Amino acid sequence: MLAGGYFGRALIVDVTDGTSQSLPLPDEVLRAYVGGAGLGAWLLYGLSPAGADPLGPDAPLAFVFSPLVGTPLTTSAKFAVVAKSPLTGMLTDALASSQFAIAGKLTGHDAIVIRGRSSTLSVLLIDGDSVRLSDAAGLAGLTAADADSKLRDQLGRGWRVAAIGPAGEIGPGGEAGVRYATISHDGRHAGRGGLGAVMGAKNLKAIAVRAATRVATAHPGEVLTFARDLRERSFGPATAKYRELGTLANLLAFNAISTLPTRNFQSATFEGADRLGAEAPGGAHGAGDAEADPPPEIGGMRRVARSSCASCTIGCEHIYRVGRGKKTRVEYENVFALGPMCGVSDPEAVLAASARCDDLGIDTISAGGTIAWAMECAQRGLIDAPWLRFGDSAALLRVLDEIGHRSTPLGSLLSEGSRSASRTVGAGSASFAPHVKGMEMPGYEPRTLHSMALGLAVNARGADHNRSGAYEADLSGDLDRLDGGDAHVAAAIETEDRAAVMDSMILCKFLRGVFTDPFAEWAELLSGVTGWDMTGTELRDTARRIVMAKRVYNIREGWQPGDDWLPDRLLNEPLTLPSGRVATLTADRLRAMIDSYYKMRGLDRQGRPAAGFADDLRLA
Repeated sequence: MLAGGYFGRALIVDVTDGTSQSLPLPDEVLRAYVGGAGLGAWLLYGLSPAGADPLGPDAPLAFVFSPLVGTPLTTSAKFAVVAKSPLTGMLTDALASSQFAIAGKLTGHDAIVIRGRSSTLSVLLIDGDSVRLSDAAGLAGLTAADADSKLRDQLGRGWRVAAIGPAGEIGPGGEAGVRYATISHDGRHAGRGGLGAVMGAKNLKAIAVRAATRVATAHPGEVLTFARDLRERSFGPATAKYRELGTLANLLAFNAISTLPTRNFQSATFEGADRLGAEAPGGAHGAGDAEADPPPEIGGMRRVARSSCASCTIGCEHIYRVGRGKKTRVEYENVFALGPMCGVSDPEAVLAASARCDDLGIDTISAGGTIAWAMECAQRGLIDAPWLRFGDSAALLRVLDEIGHRSTPLGSLLSEGSRSASRTVGAGSASFAPHVKGMEMPGYEPRTLHSMALGLAVNARGADHNRSGAYEADLSGDLDRLDGGDAHVAAAIETEDRAAVMDSMILCKFLRGVFTDPFAEWAELLSGVTGWDMTGTELRDTARRIVMAKRVYNIREGWQPGDDWLPDRLLNEPLTLPSGRVATLTADRLRAMIDSYYKMRGLDRQGRPAAGFADDLRLA
């Protein structure tokens, strides 16, 4: 009997000729990997030839749903996009929230996997079991938002669209898109790892889906009761920061504790932070009044709207504008990457740069990190771009356009990401390229957050704050964040395991603080949806399986032990804090934490699983 919340099948589409087939998903696989990022890892391992070029026709691009999509559970309208990253050469999965998740799943599939390459720029249309390709010549060069709007006007009611911007499209000379291009839908983005470039390499401008069926849960009454309870908890103090200000509340808090990466990690505090951030009502960590309104202005940025993702009661999306500029969603990571990381303190320029990234369809974190690296290269005379300087707002906007359109040699160089660009430039520039495994680093300073340092180093996706929330342990007050050891390793593993389950169910991580016994509560939730008799212990095993499956995929694709490491700068340049204490992360300390991580994970000293893991992973 099919478990509740599932259709038990994936749709496999070859856009070379528009043919499709249904792939059965056995109950044991669904239970082992749940959905989202977990099921995506299983699909990618089985459907992708070993060593496939991530931008080649054989490389699959998977849109993966979860058993919670379509239920009344808050924040459940999410999906994962999974592929081999053209930026890292390893597995990447990006999560996003929108009505596309609901419509995509209700085509009657737990996943939609795309292979091949269309001969011309096309749109893939999926209406239940009906699959066809449509010419997209009229959408070429459009922003993802404009392509979405134009398509929905043409197709009519009920259709939902995921599209790429111009940065993801194949260039006029056949050149690949920007290696950190995004896929966008309803103003949200599957942002990290270059998934938009993978989609563009298949000559797809957009995918449009329309719901054609419904999906039943095993115990609707239990699910409704849990949904009501979770909704109430979502209004509590654990999510207050996100409602009141959003993640931008982190900026001043991180600046105060010297963990705000600035000017390509040359510093951990930014003198212009006050112009870009503000504390949430009730304090920097957001423990304020749950009913408080967001401040009307933040450093000159005026709040003009607040909204929620599809099926969400939190309402974390805060829209700001500077002067008569474009309305832009303000979050910590886009402000950090295009502000402090590049030395830019002008809020109008930072918002304009963020909007430019959205229009081009590129990841703000990778864009900011790569540009910051290039600014330092220009400062050192390693590249011929004397105009590209830290703090120069006009230079920031100019180089974003050059990257997005690959219109100059510099733009083409930086469209490859900081790792590839540093290999081209040489002259020691790799030592300060801000990436792990090729993915640019988010706004967390590893020298002052040692649990997070480990989480960034060992994560399958690369430098990533969503698949490893180890910074939570550093900021909890329970550990000395400047003195990493075994306790930090255990905390990093715990946050990595929790993220693996949340990313597979899929629930928003802003809910993580509302659960008192997460694995047990999640097991109860999944039992109500699916009808399985799950326990917290089983779900912990599921988390470890998902983490291990990602590692096994990466090993197959060429991962080496040296890939679990941090940039040389972070291990050789200590920071002096305002307190006078020196924050140092040595190579020996990082090596000891990684060795401990491998041991706790049951890996050998080279970070590889024992042969006995294979059967449990069900990857054969």
